[in-house]
Amino acid sequence: MTRITIVSDAWHPQVNGVVRSIENTNRELTRMGVEVCMVTPKDFANIPCPTYPEIRLSIATFGQVAHAIEATLPTAIHIATEGPLGIIARRWCLKNRMPFSTSYHTRFPEYVSARFPVPLRWLHAFVRWFHNAGNGCMVATASLERELSRLGIRNLLRWSRGIDQTVFHPMERNDNPFGLPRPIFITVGRVAVEKNLPAFLDLDLPGSKVVVGDGPARADLQKRYPNVLFTGMKTGNELAEAYAQADVFVFPSKTDTFGNTILEALASGVPVAAYPVTGPVDIIEEGSGAGAMSEDLREACLSALRCSRESARLLARKFTWEAATRQFLSNVLTAQNRSLLAAPVLPKDSNRLIGPA
Repeated sequence: MTRITIVSDAWHPQVNGVVRSIENTNRELTRMGVEVCMVTPKDFANIPCPTYPEIRLSIATFGQVAHAIEATLPTAIHIATEGPLGIIARRWCLKNRMPFSTSYHTRFPEYVSARFPVPLRWLHAFVRWFHNAGNGCMVATASLERELSRLGIRNLLRWSRGIDQTVFHPMERNDNPFGLPRPIFITVGRVAVEKNLPAFLDLDLPGSKVVVGDGPARADLQKRYPNVLFTGMKTGNELAEAYAQADVFVFPSKTDTFGNTILEALASGVPVAAYPVTGPVDIIEEGSGAGAMSEDLREACLSALRCSRESARLLARKFTWEAATRQFLSNVLTAQNRSLLAAPVLPKDSNRLIGPA
C-alpha cells in the first residue's frame, strides 16, 4: 500500500486555502486506497505567529520531528509548507536520503516581506534553497510555474485544485441578502494585509460590500470601513449560502498562487472580478462570460455584474478534486521514483525500513 506522510505547518485550527486543499486531497486519496498520515503543529508544542496569532508555529526539535515522521512508516513524503516543520522535515529527508516532494501554496517571500523588513532577494534565495532540495515542487497554475522557473526553482510539477460542488452550488436568492440592498459585492478569505482588501473596500460601487472571514486586520478594517458588512468566519452550509446570495465575487489579492475561493464562487453561480494576476488569469477563461479582470478593479466589478451566472457555474465544473488528487498522487510518485537520491537509510537505532514500497 502507498502510505504518504504530509508535513504541513498549516493545519487546524487555521481555515485557509492550504488547509482546505490538503483536507480535500486527503479525502480523495483515501477513496483511492492511499493511506495518508499528517505531521502538523498539533503534534508539538507551538506558539502563535507574530502579527498573525491564528497561525501556530511549532517548537520542536529535530529528534521530535524525526520520531513523528518515522512512526508513520512512509513510502513517500510530501512537505507542504516552508515553515519550522517543513524545514526540519527537509533536513530529515536529506539526512536519510529519502526523496520528497514539496508544494508552493503561498507567495512566501511576499507574505513575509509584507510583515517584516526582510529583503525579497533573501527570501527568494530561501525559497530556492528549500524547494530545490526535493525531487519535485508542485504548483497550481501555468503562470506560477513560469514565475517560479524564472526564480530558479527546478523540477516543477502541476497540481491544480478542485471544488466540492455538492456544497457550493446556486441557491434561491433573497431580495435583501444580509439585510442589504443589491447588488452584493462579496469577498471571502483571511482578513490580512496580503489579501489587499482596501483595494476592494475603497471602490465606489453600487449596492453593498460584504467581507466574509476573519484575521488580524479585521478590527482595523471594520473601523476604517463602517459601511461594509464584516460577517466573521463562515464554514460549510453557512459559507455556501453566503456565496450564493452575492451578485459579484471580488478577488483583490495579488499574492495568492491560485484562489480556491474563486472556484467556490463560480460553483455558486457568482461571476468573479479580479486583477489579471496569477490565479485569476489561470481560472477565468477569456470569453467564458464567467467573470472580468482588469487593472482597474472597479471596472472589473462593474463588468462582472453583466456576466452570466450560468457561465460561472459551467466553468467551475471543469475543476474536480478527484482530478486534482490524481495529479497530486502522480507527482508524489514521480518525485519518489526520481533517482536523484540514493535509497533511504534510517538512523542506526531504528530497525524499521522506511522507503519506497
